[in-house]
Amino acid sequence: MKKRHVFHTILLYGACFLIWVPLLIMGAGALMPEDELYWRYLSPLGLGRDRVRAALIPSYPSGDSLGELLIRSPGFFVMFWNACIQVIPMAAGQFLAAAPAAWAFARFRFPGKRLLFGIYVILMILPFQVTQVSNYLVLDGMGILNSHWSLILPGIWSTLPVFIMTKSFETIPDALVEAAYLDGAGEFYTFFHVGLPLGYPGIATALMLGFLDGWNALEQPVTYLKDKNLWPIALYLPDIAKDKASVAFAAALITCLLPVLIYLNCQEELEQGVAASGVKQ
Repeated sequence: MKKRHVFHTILLYGACFLIWVPLLIMGAGALMPEDELYWRYLSPLGLGRDRVRAALIPSYPSGDSLGELLIRSPGFFVMFWNACIQVIPMAAGQFLAAAPAAWAFARFRFPGKRLLFGIYVILMILPFQVTQVSNYLVLDGMGILNSHWSLILPGIWSTLPVFIMTKSFETIPDALVEAAYLDGAGEFYTFFHVGLPLGYPGIATALMLGFLDGWNALEQPVTYLKDKNLWPIALYLPDIAKDKASVAFAAALITCLLPVLIYLNCQEELEQGVAASGVKQ
């Protein structure tokens, strides 16, 4: 039993290391001087056919690429704030739209409930390409194409937050809800003072996943935004030329900082929310 435990531990550490290797290489590349970066990655950068000499620690750490990105690259800040303008209102809208809907699915009985929830699930698993044309036509008819609203509004009505919050609200004991009713609490009071506090892990999980989905979106901005001045940060990296490879590593490092910070601060809620979404009563 002890040997098996050691084997499992080694296996898990090995898997974690494989996951961390690309991130470590990215961090090292962001701190490499340009000549060392080209020497190590000539072949992937299309500058030669020499073998790759990847390193987890730069030989001569330098902050030139970070300085160029943060000081001499105004386009990066424009795209960073574009992403914030698009993703933060979208996440707030997801909460306002999904939380009441999820509470209704979890606590009310009404005709067609299972059918309607099944439609939500189907819409949740559909890839973006399936509804791309119809979304484009709707947004064009509303006159909001090539604006931040063309990304915010479709994101607000995402069905994934409804699914996760519904499963989280279903884990709230019926006795607590009934006790609130017996004390004279109305539906709105029960929702705000019982449902939201106890369903917080699921709400946090849904908003975190929605934020990450919007932050990393590629196809939606390319499809709906023709003006590059409106593009989010996810489209900054593919637009960097080969002679700015060092800046690309630095941009990738800065881009992932905000999602990582959000995850580190909401890790416990994420685990609880994912666990609650898999509970079947």
